[in-house]
Amino acid sequence: MTAIAIDGPAGAGKSTIARALARKLGYIYVDTGALYRSIGLYCTEAGVPLEDKAAVTAALEQIRVELRYVDGVQRVLLNGRDVSEEIRRPEISLAASSVSAMDTVRAFLFDLQRNMALEHDVVMDGRDIGTVVLPDAQVKIYLTASAEERTRRRMAEYEAKGLHADFEELLREVNLRDEQDKNRAVAPLRKAEDAVELDSTCMNAEEVLAAIETIVKERNA
Repeated sequence: MTAIAIDGPAGAGKSTIARALARKLGYIYVDTGALYRSIGLYCTEAGVPLEDKAAVTAALEQIRVELRYVDGVQRVLLNGRDVSEEIRRPEISLAASSVSAMDTVRAFLFDLQRNMALEHDVVMDGRDIGTVVLPDAQVKIYLTASAEERTRRRMAEYEAKGLHADFEELLREVNLRDEQDKNRAVAPLRKAEDAVELDSTCMNAEEVLAAIETIVKERNA
């Protein structure tokens, strides 16, 4: 099996690019961030304090997360309920950052992620794919962009869905998420030593995809 790991900060375009790359290569796309978001959504809806590790850990016993593919599109099921759209809300993004810093949550989801790569050719994106989840991935990409550009992209996503978002507030959330992800004690966001860094600040999606395709071909040559 071949694994391609794409890591990077929030809003860098990892999911968009990973999904398109998987489709082009005929691989399975695994959006690991969606898994953590589903845990964050459950805790938010159930009133579980996100800062209370013991409470979040206890809540895991009530959670069943599944990935299903419908016409090649990944859907996320939380206790049998499709939450693929709900987990994209801004507040759930921050909730995901909080729970993903907990080793118990990461252990809870680890086998699901690793088994996908053992059974399929995958493109997997997240914060620690190349460093922790798939350290032996054949291709590792660290995709990044400026905080301002990542905020603009998030704004465009929300507006396309008819959602209102304030730029300054969203920028604050992006910077906060970066700070949380880089400084958490468990599996912090960092570039793997053998990853290729790609700054997409001045690139569109097509250019980023083409650049990564070139990297994949070079690494698999």
